[in-house]
Amino acid sequence: MRPARHVVWLALTIFVLCVLAPWPSCAADLQLLSVGVRARVGEKRVLGEEQLESFREYDVVASIRLPWEGYSPSGWGVSTRLLAGAGVLEGADKTALVVSVIPVLAFGSQDGRFTVDLGAGLTLLSKHRYAQQDFGGPLQFALTFGVGVPLYQRVGVGYRFLHYSDAGAYGPDTIGADFHMVELVYRF
Repeated sequence: MRPARHVVWLALTIFVLCVLAPWPSCAADLQLLSVGVRARVGEKRVLGEEQLESFREYDVVASIRLPWEGYSPSGWGVSTRLLAGAGVLEGADKTALVVSVIPVLAFGSQDGRFTVDLGAGLTLLSKHRYAQQDFGGPLQFALTFGVGVPLYQRVGVGYRFLHYSDAGAYGPDTIGADFHMVELVYRF
């Protein structure tokens, strides 16, 4: 492995271990925060090389509260969450199952109405070759950034950026994909 890959693997390992490690002094119960649907909008490339294919992604997502959070008396603060999603990825007349698990660090209101989050995790693709574009393999790294705002009572809308990449693990000739997505969520 090249030194840059070592750094990526090390950073991802440390992040995942920190998110999943039991810290009883800060622990709270795992709790389902919201469920929603999301769909890709736009075709613009943001990270990496230009995508050779045009993709569409539609999925359902659940946000689960992880044990670590800290909020001020005003109700604003930081928490950890796990975004678990499943859906379809369409491109080049192929349809694939997409399953993702992404721990995120969320900033916002304690009631979850206003949030900004970012995280890194893993995605599994049932198909990784599409006509001109090869993701390299079924397991991909996933980077995400999202913003959520209330729409009506427990219903909210959001924007999510997702980037899938193998980070060169399957070789130098692979290309990831960027997704600009709109979310509709229901908070519990």
